[in-house]
Amino acid sequence: MFLDIDSPFTMVVLIVAIAVGAGVINNWIKLRQQEANSTDPGEMDSMRREISSLKDRVRTLEKIVTDQDAQLKREIERL
Repeated sequence: MFLDIDSPFTMVVLIVAIAVGAGVINNWIKLRQQEANSTDPGEMDSMRREISSLKDRVRTLEKIVTDQDAQLKREIERL
């Protein structure tokens, strides 16, 4: 028979193959996690600008919602 499980040589080859395979899979998983967690500095700056812009828009909307009717009307006409 080609693959004799009782042979010590076969057992050593199987153990080495399993260990190497596990190492390759482990490295692949780590690489995928690093790719998912890494962000481009330019992308971070873009996100910060967008967040700042959104905060300004929310402040404007809060102001419009909480203003009295007369002030709101003047604000809209001024825009």
